[in-house]
Amino acid sequence: MAGDTRGAPALRFVTSEDIEVDQLPWGPHEWLCRPGLTEARDLLLVRVRMPPGTGHAFHRHPAMEEIIYVVSGTAEQWVDRDMRHLGAGDIAHIPKDVVHGTYNAGEDTLVFLAILSPAIIDGPALVDESSEEPWRSLRS
Repeated sequence: MAGDTRGAPALRFVTSEDIEVDQLPWGPHEWLCRPGLTEARDLLLVRVRMPPGTGHAFHRHPAMEEIIYVVSGTAEQWVDRDMRHLGAGDIAHIPKDVVHGTYNAGEDTLVFLAILSPAIIDGPALVDESSEEPWRSLRS
């Protein structure tokens, strides 16, 4: 029956109490949308709070594309060998399997949303490229 609320609740709303937080070296990742938290199968959404002087070093997502949307602060955003400084309201699109890195280029906490798709993949979600050339020395 349409609109039936019996049985398991639909995972369509996420409140601040529902957010799942992963503590990573470049700042807490606040998961707003991922399988198990919502019914989404094609989208991931995470809010990252990156402290000054930190960054998510060069990496790639073999099976996912990504959009980074800056909420506040200043990002030094790399997509392949191209770099831009992004501020509030700016985005970067990272195609599938393209090396990229995000660094806090300001004195305040950088807050951004990362939207990735698809949410469910075969293989690794992330491959670290930071120790490989040209990525290892690109920022020096």
